[in-house]
Amino acid sequence: MPYLVMPKNVVNMISLVMRHLKAGQAELVAASAVSILVVRIFGDIFGDLFGGGRRGGRAGNGPMQGANIRKGVRITFEEAVFGCEKELEVVIKDPCTTCNGTGAKPGTSPETCQKCGGKGQVVYTSQSFFGTVQNVQTCPDCHGTGKIIKEKCSDCAGTGYVASKKTIQVSIPAGIDNGQSIRIRGKGEPGTNGGPRGDLLVEVTVSRHPVFGRQDMHIFSTAPISFAQAALGGDVRIKTVDGDVLYNVKPGTKTDTKVRLKGKGVPSLRNKQVRGDHYVTLVIQTPEKLSAEAKEALRKFDALTGNTLNQDIDSEKTDKKKGKKKGFMDKLKESFED
Repeated sequence: MPYLVMPKNVVNMISLVMRHLKAGQAELVAASAVSILVVRIFGDIFGDLFGGGRRGGRAGNGPMQGANIRKGVRITFEEAVFGCEKELEVVIKDPCTTCNGTGAKPGTSPETCQKCGGKGQVVYTSQSFFGTVQNVQTCPDCHGTGKIIKEKCSDCAGTGYVASKKTIQVSIPAGIDNGQSIRIRGKGEPGTNGGPRGDLLVEVTVSRHPVFGRQDMHIFSTAPISFAQAALGGDVRIKTVDGDVLYNVKPGTKTDTKVRLKGKGVPSLRNKQVRGDHYVTLVIQTPEKLSAEAKEALRKFDALTGNTLNQDIDSEKTDKKKGKKKGFMDKLKESFED
């Protein structure tokens, strides 16, 4: 376990103060001293994380990578499955040809910042109860570059860069999903002080398909089948992203039966040779318009398979044959009818 070692002058000062304080006050002073020491020791870490001050460290005008640029592109369902090529118009900053990227007027050059001495950082010193505290911040005059441009280039306004629209070719990989992004390195904002460019992040939006749905690498859809196909079986034509395929339906298939078309799904982003599956839900369609011959054929079929159309008539005949006794309410009803 690491230990914190206090400077000798701090220890002596704390000891002197604690002699003249009560027990509770002494503990409070000791805790405060430890807190200040921890802040000073870990100031560099917190400064890097949150942009605060820090003691010492590297100069603030070192090479820094440029910011990323974000763009969006919309593609179809099929383009997401098989991949495609898209062109995007992006505003990109390039070094100014007039000043060669210095930002200074031709014939002049940037001067060293007088406030920070070209370091890009300034140190603020303050006295506290426990000693001297130093806070390092970005120079407000040169904004961390260490240079001051007195006469700016008229073409780039002293930035050193000129913005222009460019067409970027983007390769959309097969199997990409809605909301995923493609990183194109070196097509973002220019870096500072010789740092590399940022990246172009292209976020993909996949349009909805009227027939197909998707979950990960699998595709889902429904396919209509007739009553005859469901009862007798036979070949059914099913739409897939690869085109129509014939699927042999088994006799006696019920509605909402799910079938699996192996390898007809979405390719893997890592290996486009590996594909998911296509799951199809078979739905029996009820015909809305029938000819007289078709209706008669259905009545004959019904008569041979249970006579469901005449169940009420058959039940009345069965009751009469059995000689069903009349109840009190039936007899009372007949007396009023007479």
